[in-house]
Amino acid sequence: MEVAVGVVAQRKNDRAQALAETLLAVLDREYGERPVVDEETGDAIDATSVPVSAMAACELVVSIGGDGTLLFVAREVGDTPVLGVNLGEVGYLNAVDPSDALEVVCSLVGRLQASTLDGHELARLVATGADDEWTLEPALNEVVVHGPRRGHGGGATIAVLVDGRRYHESHADGVLVATPTGSTAYNLSEDGPLIHPTTDALVISGMATAEPMAPLVVDPAVEIELSISDADAGYVIADGRNRRPLEPPATVSVSVADAPVRLVGPRPHFFEALGKLE
Repeated sequence: MEVAVGVVAQRKNDRAQALAETLLAVLDREYGERPVVDEETGDAIDATSVPVSAMAACELVVSIGGDGTLLFVAREVGDTPVLGVNLGEVGYLNAVDPSDALEVVCSLVGRLQASTLDGHELARLVATGADDEWTLEPALNEVVVHGPRRGHGGGATIAVLVDGRRYHESHADGVLVATPTGSTAYNLSEDGPLIHPTTDALVISGMATAEPMAPLVVDPAVEIELSISDADAGYVIADGRNRRPLEPPATVSVSVADAPVRLVGPRPHFFEALGKLE
């Protein structure tokens, strides 16, 4: 597919689809670029469409919607540069206001044609089984290991090892490992600390542990293992989406993925986004 730009609009969002249609018209008129769109948007605005995963062959993908839309796009397109246009409430990942979208996208396409597209990278996590028996798709937010279910009677004993040394072991609903991006998501809801997005670190947080477990911030290069036992079943989940059953006793290794997510355009305003949670 020899197309430079892909556009993904949030599902069932008329405003996102209308902006996508405007972007297509402007890029065609000003730069001779004919972007492709996701299949649902293509049906809505009568434009050439492809599966989002096929946009991995593009040089730039524009995500129009909330952070959830960008997370989905990032999973599908790998390390292809992504620009987020924010139609959501918070906007930890999407830095561009809809009113600025045309100007920013046109500027990026102009630089794209000059081969000078700059961006910043967001780390992703990979969960693997013993002896590399299996590997989950990379997670931008977090990897979670938990028992059969959350709540009373549904937990498991989970041990946390860092570089082979035991940090904590307790009966718990689960344990999660989060990136700086994911520190604002599931980690925050479990009373884990916020990590500024420019910090090179990961955080390990317990979920309803029987014995107190202080969240631990670690260097991304350390070896992290989460071992689950004393349960009939367990699960490892990446970004709340990719889920694999475990047969305790089992050990899951969590490490930084080789390929990060690459965002282009202006950086999100982290503290402004935090203020929207209040």
